[in-house]
This record gives sequence, structure tokens and C-alpha cells, in this order.
Amino acid sequence: MNTHPAHVADADPRPLRGEPLPLDLLNTCWIDDSGHHDLLARPGGLAVWLASAGLADIAPDTQETLDALLATRSALRAIVADEGADPERSRQLLNETLAHGRVRRLLGTDGPETVVETDTPGWLAAWHTAERYLRLLEQSPDRIRKCAGTECVLRFYDTSKNGRRRWCSMTSCGNRAKTRRHYARTRTAPQEAEPAGGA
Repeated sequence: MNTHPAHVADADPRPLRGEPLPLDLLNTCWIDDSGHHDLLARPGGLAVWLASAGLADIAPDTQETLDALLATRSALRAIVADEGADPERSRQLLNETLAHGRVRRLLGTDGPETVVETDTPGWLAAWHTAERYLRLLEQSPDRIRKCAGTECVLRFYDTSKNGRRRWCSMTSCGNRAKTRRHYARTRTAPQEAEPAGGA
């Protein structure tokens, strides 16, 4: 692909980007007013996600990369969204991704180096994604959240000071919730006031 990664990333249509890698992969599926979307099912969607996630320089835009990411996304969805009927199987699926890679420590010309090696280049993006999920679990697993929007499936890592973030975005889901609350109040207010008008 000849398109510069930065330009490809600009084409990312998702409403929420830039979350930690495992959540960013989960957020390749989203729902909006026009229905359900899957970035990885679109032509060129893999290249868009790799560029947006900062992986275009290390991970090839190949079918193997796509298959590895889809398997990893399914495992993460089952674990994070608790959609798996069998939690042990979900963990096993993520561990299968992790089994395709390893971290090697080396002494390089400039000192210690850490190198990630995977069975094939096609597993690099998926392995990095699964490994970063483990890091999130080590840091603050309770900060991995689902948007409070009733129709929203997006996930985020709550980095707010008080840990009370509720929405994927205040301009989308947060705003819609405020609008619904306002509408509900204005609908009920006149009905409550009506008896005072007398019959």
C-alpha cells in the first residue's frame, strides 16, 4: 500500500480512537444511527486500523494479520464484555495469541535491548494487543470500562482523576443522555402542572 500511514489513519471513521491497544481493537466495532459497523470488515480497514494504532511500521497489511487480529478481538470481547459462556476458553484463546510471540532481552551495541519476536510478522499486531491487555490488568483492571450509553458498545480506559468517566465521549453518548433526560423532564413537567389549572 502506497498511502502514507498518517493519511490512512486520518481516514479512520470510528467515533472513539486512541484508547489502549486492546480496547482500540475492540472499538473497531461500533454502533451509530446508521447501524452496526466493523472497520476490519471494510476494504482497506485493516490498513486504516494499523496506521491509526501506530502499528503500520511493524505489522504487515496481510490476511494473516487480519485473521490473527480477528481471533484476538473475539477473545478480548469474550473476556472484557463477559460474552463468553466459557471464561476458561476465552482465556485460552487469548493465551493462544500470546503463544505466537515472546520478548527477548539482548545486549546490543548501545546497551540492553528488548526485542519482540513472533512466529511470523502476521502475528505482531495481535501479540502486541494481547500483551498490552495483560499490562492493563496489572495496572488498574477496574479502569477498563464500557460506555454507559445504552446502545453503545465502545470501551475505554478511564484515566480521569476521580475515576468517574461514564461515556465514550461527552459530545456523543454523554450529550445524547443529557438530551434524553431534558426531554423526559419537559414532557412530564406540564402534565404535573395541569391539575393546578382547575377543571
